[in-house]
Amino acid sequence: MAKSVMYRGTGRRKSSVARVILRPGNGEITVNGRKFEEYIPSSLARLDVSQPLVLTSNENTFDISVNVNGGGLIGQAGAIRLGITRALLEVNPEYRKILKPAGLVTRDPRAKERKKYGLKKARRAPQFSKR
Repeated sequence: MAKSVMYRGTGRRKSSVARVILRPGNGEITVNGRKFEEYIPSSLARLDVSQPLVLTSNENTFDISVNVNGGGLIGQAGAIRLGITRALLEVNPEYRKILKPAGLVTRDPRAKERKKYGLKKARRAPQFSKR
């Protein structure tokens, strides 16, 4: 039996981590064992995730299985997108010319700022009372 080809990519966004595996197939995406449309109901987030596939015209070339945890749905969608991008770069390094200008290769460094003592949130001060 021939060993099937597999491309891996890890994506992170906020507190989400996505492990992405690309296998030659017909474009099926499963996230944590569920269908892509079922796991990510937001059509905008789904569009965001499929962006690297659309740009490299690989929508129906690979079956993608994703294991993602941590954070919320939008953060997870961003992590999946970066994971797919990194796996595609493993498939063909030439894709970098297409993906880099679209800003898909860079990890989004924005994360929640830590809470400081004496404040209600990271920067929100308690309400001032004159008396």
